[in-house]
Amino acid sequence: MLFAFVSQAQTGYRIELTVKGLKDTTAYLGYYYGESTYLNDTSRVDATGKMVFDGKRTLPQGVYFLVLNKTRLFEFVVGKDQQFILTTDQADYVKNMKVTGDEDNRLFFENMLYNSARNKDAEPFLTVLRDSLATEQKKLPAQEGLKKINEQVMAWQDELVKKYPGYLTTRIIKATRQINIPEPPKKADGSVDSTFQFRYYRQHFWDNFDLADDALIRMPRPIYQEKIKEYFTRLVPPIADSVNAEIDRLALIAKKNQETYKYFIWMNVIEFQMPKVMGLDAVFVHLIRKYFNSGEMDFWINAKMKSNLKERADQMGLSLMGMTAPNLIMQDKDLKVQDLHSMATKKKYTILFIFDPDCGHCREETPKLVNFYNAYKNKFDLDVFAVSADSSMKKMRDFITEFKTPWITVNASRSYVGNYHKLYDADVTPSIYIIDNRKKIIAKKPPIEEFVNFFTNQEKISKMNPGGKPPGN
Repeated sequence: MLFAFVSQAQTGYRIELTVKGLKDTTAYLGYYYGESTYLNDTSRVDATGKMVFDGKRTLPQGVYFLVLNKTRLFEFVVGKDQQFILTTDQADYVKNMKVTGDEDNRLFFENMLYNSARNKDAEPFLTVLRDSLATEQKKLPAQEGLKKINEQVMAWQDELVKKYPGYLTTRIIKATRQINIPEPPKKADGSVDSTFQFRYYRQHFWDNFDLADDALIRMPRPIYQEKIKEYFTRLVPPIADSVNAEIDRLALIAKKNQETYKYFIWMNVIEFQMPKVMGLDAVFVHLIRKYFNSGEMDFWINAKMKSNLKERADQMGLSLMGMTAPNLIMQDKDLKVQDLHSMATKKKYTILFIFDPDCGHCREETPKLVNFYNAYKNKFDLDVFAVSADSSMKKMRDFITEFKTPWITVNASRSYVGNYHKLYDADVTPSIYIIDNRKKIIAKKPPIEEFVNFFTNQEKISKMNPGGKPPGN
């Protein structure tokens, strides 16, 4: 009976905080989540500065903080043991902190104090290194001094991680450690293996970081998000197939924990819904089809959001790079039928330019396209197929006259293939696609300023790979 009572008493959380100097006010328990902060609980502070936060359910692990009048006073960890007492005062929250009943927070504050002391030791050396007038001879001892301090900190942290494995404090320390990359070895011919360090870094990138540890999402700095971005930015080629393969591989690790699984997938959805690198919108389409349409994310996403994501991915999926460009058959200013595919087979490159005569940005971009076309149409053997999104033929004709556009312009409302929105991802104007003579999309929404470089590179690729895959794939 006594054992059963003790077990029941330890369920949920009970965090007793006392801050000397506070009294008769309301305090809040807050936590981090990615780049945001949230409030979890509230408590009345009595005349002695004591407050209690408690609940029947265990708190998600992570770094929490005490809030008073919208100000964060200090942070602490909530790990496996969630019934503890913290006592301090306003003179110095960290230095005067006393921990009762939780080894994790004892380590957390001890580590903070140690790091603070080492930072103070480093200040004289940093002052020398920041001095623009200091000579290299004077900076050398400062560099050596900083190196020794860094070695002390690393040794301290190594000891904590070794002695207290599994604690949240040591998991945080481990997760933020950089990979120690050895010097590259020499190959059989005596030359240095120039790719060794890159390969080693990629192979060992996740050694210290557990993608299935949701506590790492609740950190003062969004280290989970930063780690993912660093990996995909620095170590994965910006090619949709390569990115998709790595996302799927890492998702299997994150899937061990529903919270990290959800966060990992959603973070990548946000990252690739409007990618900075052309062609990576295919990653967004892959994510929605594999993880949302399939029902994988049904444990948290609502039906409305799921439907919206599917609709967006379906639209984007119609006109991805490497796909055959959907044909557009529409009437021009003289009511003559024009065919995108017919143009594409006659020219090496066709620029599909979808615009709105009333669109301010279109009016800024069109002169740039006219100048490029006039200067390079023969050199690159290209043409432009322009689509006016406005149903007014008068506006389209006036636009052609005003900007002296020398290419074929058709009206979207006079279409023989239905609404172009159901064929192309062109919600904003202008939207630009580049199509080769095999009717393949080789560029999607590239900036006109980059056209010269783009077509120059495409010509180089064509010469290197005659008769091979379409340029851009």
